[in-house]
Amino acid sequence: MLPSRDESLDLLRRHTRAEHLLKHMFAVEAAMAGQARRLGGEADLWARTGLLHDMDYEIHPTPEEHPYVAVGILRELGYPEEMLRAILSHADYSGVARETPMERALYAVDELSGFVLACALVRPSHSLDDLGPPSVNKKFKSKGFAAGVKREDCLRGAEGLGLPFDEHVANLIEDLRPVQETLGLSPLAAPGGFPG
Repeated sequence: MLPSRDESLDLLRRHTRAEHLLKHMFAVEAAMAGQARRLGGEADLWARTGLLHDMDYEIHPTPEEHPYVAVGILRELGYPEEMLRAILSHADYSGVARETPMERALYAVDELSGFVLACALVRPSHSLDDLGPPSVNKKFKSKGFAAGVKREDCLRGAEGLGLPFDEHVANLIEDLRPVQETLGLSPLAAPGGFPG
Protein backbone atom coordinates (compact mmCIF):
# COMPACT_ATOMS: atom_id res chain seq x y z
CA MET A 1 0.00 0.00 0.00
CA LEU A 2 1.28 3.43 -0.94
CA PRO A 3 1.97 5.70 2.04
CA SER A 4 -0.05 8.92 2.15
CA ARG A 5 1.25 12.20 0.80
CA ASP A 6 1.55 13.53 4.36
CA GLU A 7 3.71 10.56 5.36
CA SER A 8 5.81 10.97 2.22
CA LEU A 9 6.17 14.70 2.78
CA ASP A 10 7.28 14.10 6.35
CA LEU A 11 9.88 11.61 5.07
CA LEU A 12 11.08 14.10 2.46
CA ARG A 13 11.46 16.89 5.02
CA ARG A 14 13.51 14.60 7.29
CA HIS A 15 16.05 14.18 4.48
CA THR A 16 15.84 17.51 2.66
CA ARG A 17 15.96 20.98 4.15
CA ALA A 18 17.13 23.13 1.25
CA GLU A 19 14.22 25.20 -0.04
CA HIS A 20 15.33 25.03 -3.68
CA LEU A 21 15.45 21.21 -3.56
CA LEU A 22 12.01 21.03 -1.93
CA LYS A 23 10.60 23.31 -4.63
CA HIS A 24 12.17 21.12 -7.29
CA MET A 25 10.50 18.03 -5.84
CA PHE A 26 7.14 19.79 -5.54
CA ALA A 27 7.45 20.76 -9.21
CA VAL A 28 8.29 17.20 -10.27
CA GLU A 29 5.41 15.92 -8.13
CA ALA A 30 2.94 18.19 -9.95
CA ALA A 31 4.44 17.35 -13.33
CA MET A 32 4.18 13.61 -12.63
CA ALA A 33 0.54 13.94 -11.60
CA GLY A 34 -0.09 15.64 -14.94
CA GLN A 35 1.78 12.95 -16.83
CA ALA A 36 -0.27 10.27 -15.05
CA ARG A 37 -3.48 11.95 -16.25
CA ARG A 38 -2.20 12.03 -19.83
CA LEU A 39 -0.70 8.57 -19.89
CA GLY A 40 -3.28 6.68 -17.85
CA GLY A 41 -1.07 6.14 -14.82
CA GLU A 42 -1.99 5.95 -11.16
CA ALA A 43 -1.87 9.62 -10.15
CA ASP A 44 -0.93 9.13 -6.48
CA LEU A 45 1.86 6.69 -7.28
CA TRP A 46 3.31 8.86 -10.04
CA ALA A 47 3.06 12.04 -7.95
CA ARG A 48 4.68 10.39 -4.93
CA THR A 49 7.48 9.14 -7.18
CA GLY A 50 8.11 12.72 -8.28
CA LEU A 51 7.95 14.01 -4.72
CA LEU A 52 10.57 11.57 -3.42
CA HIS A 53 12.83 11.02 -6.45
CA ASP A 54 15.66 13.24 -5.12
CA MET A 55 15.02 12.93 -1.37
CA ASP A 56 18.62 11.82 -0.73
CA TYR A 57 20.31 14.40 -2.96
CA GLU A 58 21.03 17.06 -0.34
CA ILE A 59 23.03 14.69 1.88
CA HIS A 60 24.13 12.14 -0.74
CA PRO A 61 24.65 14.00 -4.05
CA THR A 62 27.34 11.78 -5.54
CA PRO A 63 26.67 9.18 -8.26
CA GLU A 64 27.91 6.55 -5.82
CA GLU A 65 25.06 7.36 -3.40
CA HIS A 66 22.21 9.12 -5.24
CA PRO A 67 19.54 7.76 -5.78
CA TYR A 68 20.62 4.50 -4.15
CA VAL A 69 20.33 5.80 -0.57
CA ALA A 70 16.78 7.01 -1.22
CA VAL A 71 15.78 3.72 -2.84
CA GLY A 72 17.15 1.78 0.13
CA ILE A 73 15.16 3.89 2.59
CA LEU A 74 11.98 3.69 0.51
CA ARG A 75 12.34 -0.08 0.05
CA GLU A 76 12.72 -0.55 3.79
CA LEU A 77 9.55 1.49 4.35
CA GLY A 78 7.58 -0.65 1.90
CA TYR A 79 7.20 1.75 -1.03
CA PRO A 80 6.25 -0.02 -4.29
CA GLU A 81 9.02 -1.53 -6.39
CA GLU A 82 7.76 0.22 -9.53
CA MET A 83 8.39 3.56 -7.79
CA LEU A 84 11.88 2.48 -6.75
CA ARG A 85 12.72 1.34 -10.27
CA ALA A 86 11.52 4.67 -11.70
CA ILE A 87 13.69 6.57 -9.22
CA LEU A 88 16.71 4.46 -10.16
CA SER A 89 16.03 4.90 -13.88
CA HIS A 90 15.99 8.71 -13.68
CA ALA A 91 19.77 8.59 -13.13
CA ASP A 92 21.46 7.71 -16.42
CA TYR A 93 24.44 6.24 -14.59
CA SER A 94 22.36 3.73 -12.59
CA GLY A 95 22.20 1.28 -15.47
CA VAL A 96 18.42 0.90 -15.00
CA ALA A 97 16.75 1.35 -18.39
CA ARG A 98 13.60 3.43 -18.66
CA GLU A 99 10.98 0.92 -19.79
CA THR A 100 7.62 1.96 -18.35
CA PRO A 101 5.61 5.12 -19.01
CA MET A 102 6.19 6.24 -15.40
CA GLU A 103 9.96 5.80 -15.75
CA ARG A 104 10.03 7.75 -19.01
CA ALA A 105 7.80 10.47 -17.56
CA LEU A 106 10.00 11.00 -14.49
CA TYR A 107 13.08 11.38 -16.66
CA ALA A 108 11.22 13.72 -19.02
CA VAL A 109 10.00 16.15 -16.36
CA ASP A 110 12.94 16.11 -13.93
CA GLU A 111 15.51 18.28 -15.69
CA LEU A 112 13.02 20.28 -17.75
CA SER A 113 10.90 21.36 -14.76
CA GLY A 114 13.87 23.26 -13.32
CA PHE A 115 14.51 24.92 -16.65
CA VAL A 116 10.89 26.00 -17.04
CA LEU A 117 10.90 27.47 -13.53
CA ALA A 118 14.09 29.37 -14.32
CA CYS A 119 12.40 30.78 -17.43
CA ALA A 120 9.44 31.97 -15.33
CA LEU A 121 11.66 33.54 -12.68
CA VAL A 122 13.38 35.86 -15.16
CA ARG A 123 10.12 37.13 -16.63
CA PRO A 124 8.88 40.50 -15.35
CA SER A 125 5.76 38.75 -14.04
CA HIS A 126 7.70 35.98 -12.22
CA SER A 127 4.84 33.76 -13.36
CA LEU A 128 4.04 30.75 -15.50
CA ASP A 129 0.77 32.40 -16.55
CA ASP A 130 2.37 34.32 -19.39
CA LEU A 131 5.04 31.76 -20.28
CA GLY A 132 4.78 29.57 -23.35
CA PRO A 133 6.95 27.26 -25.46
CA PRO A 134 8.36 30.07 -27.67
CA SER A 135 9.93 31.81 -24.65
CA VAL A 136 11.22 28.54 -23.25
CA ASN A 137 12.74 27.64 -26.64
CA LYS A 138 14.45 31.01 -26.88
CA LYS A 139 16.07 30.50 -23.46
CA PHE A 140 16.81 26.86 -24.32
CA LYS A 141 18.98 27.98 -27.23
CA SER A 142 20.94 30.36 -25.01
CA LYS A 143 23.77 28.22 -23.64
CA GLY A 144 24.52 30.74 -20.87
CA PHE A 145 20.99 30.61 -19.44
CA ALA A 146 20.57 27.95 -16.71
CA ALA A 147 23.84 26.49 -17.92
CA GLY A 148 23.66 23.56 -15.50
CA VAL A 149 20.57 22.16 -17.22
CA LYS A 150 21.49 19.34 -19.58
CA ARG A 151 19.69 20.27 -22.79
CA GLU A 152 20.25 16.80 -24.28
CA ASP A 153 18.42 15.21 -21.34
CA CYS A 154 15.45 17.53 -21.84
CA LEU A 155 15.24 16.66 -25.53
CA ARG A 156 15.72 12.95 -24.85
CA GLY A 157 12.95 13.11 -22.25
CA ALA A 158 10.41 14.53 -24.72
CA GLU A 159 11.50 11.95 -27.27
CA GLY A 160 10.99 9.17 -24.72
CA LEU A 161 7.38 10.31 -24.33
CA GLY A 162 6.96 10.43 -28.11
CA LEU A 163 6.18 14.16 -28.02
CA PRO A 164 7.49 17.16 -29.93
CA PHE A 165 9.53 19.27 -27.53
CA ASP A 166 7.11 22.25 -27.70
CA GLU A 167 4.16 20.05 -26.76
CA HIS A 168 6.07 18.57 -23.84
CA VAL A 169 6.98 22.07 -22.63
CA ALA A 170 3.36 23.24 -22.95
CA ASN A 171 2.16 20.22 -20.92
CA LEU A 172 4.74 20.87 -18.23
CA ILE A 173 3.82 24.55 -17.92
CA GLU A 174 0.14 23.56 -17.64
CA ASP A 175 0.96 21.05 -14.88
CA LEU A 176 3.05 23.52 -12.88
CA ARG A 177 0.68 26.49 -13.02
CA PRO A 178 -1.64 25.28 -10.23
CA VAL A 179 1.30 24.98 -7.80
CA GLN A 180 3.34 27.98 -8.89
CA GLU A 181 2.90 29.87 -5.61
CA THR A 182 4.37 26.87 -3.78
CA LEU A 183 7.27 27.02 -6.23
CA GLY A 184 7.97 30.67 -5.43
CA LEU A 185 6.28 32.18 -8.47
CA SER A 186 3.58 34.84 -8.63
CA PRO A 187 0.37 33.97 -10.47
CA LEU A 188 -1.00 36.86 -12.50
CA ALA A 189 -4.16 38.47 -11.11
CA ALA A 190 -6.05 38.04 -14.37
CA PRO A 191 -6.83 34.46 -15.39
CA GLY A 192 -5.35 33.07 -18.57
CA GLY A 193 -2.22 34.92 -19.56
CA PHE A 194 -0.79 34.61 -23.02
CA PRO A 195 1.58 32.14 -24.68
CA GLY A 196 4.82 34.07 -24.99
